[in-house]
Amino acid sequence: MTEANAQGLLSQRFRSFLPVVVDLETGGFNAERDAILEIAAVTLTMDAQGNLMPDATYAFHVEPFEGANIDQAALDFTGIDLDNPLRRRVAKAEADALGEIFRPVRKAIKSEGCTRAVLVGHNAAFDHGFLNAAVNRCGIKRNPFHPFSSFDTASLAGLVYGQTVLARACRAAGIDFDNAAAHSARYDTERTAELFCAIVNRFKDLGGWDLAQREQGMED
Repeated sequence: MTEANAQGLLSQRFRSFLPVVVDLETGGFNAERDAILEIAAVTLTMDAQGNLMPDATYAFHVEPFEGANIDQAALDFTGIDLDNPLRRRVAKAEADALGEIFRPVRKAIKSEGCTRAVLVGHNAAFDHGFLNAAVNRCGIKRNPFHPFSSFDTASLAGLVYGQTVLARACRAAGIDFDNAAAHSARYDTERTAELFCAIVNRFKDLGGWDLAQREQGMED
């Protein structure tokens, strides 16, 4: 099978949507008033055998927007040090960070023959809510992500592995997980991407997607 056909498989698998794994570390739970402190995204691709796999990672520290709330409890949980000199040097304004994420996502949508990205996240509603709030706040007109559809790996992992906590779900799937590295957007996004791929590929190996495709072909 050619590379072009492999790309076509991914488009077929998710109804022309491109799954993109996203994680945000924030200053609280309120998407409208609490700051985004880190954002990361992992694009996915598919090989000629129909196996889903991580492709590229994009991760950025984010400067809190003007007037943003940051709860100390959130900083204690994530371990983010806002006064770290390295963070201060590399942190991007919210609009710039979103632009750096959205550009490669749009490129991946085109290269994979898809029409739009769909967010994949662990407890996806949380990340989706913060992403949409930031898009509105920054006045971004071309959000590549579907405004409300998503894949939630917490729900999927609960179904497949009986685990909903990211660390436990990863270990149940045979994915190494370092608790000391957790709660950085890059690390959590990359582990979530591995988890989502493991779930999708397991379903394929059990005949789920292939069987559905064959049955659809018989109906047509």
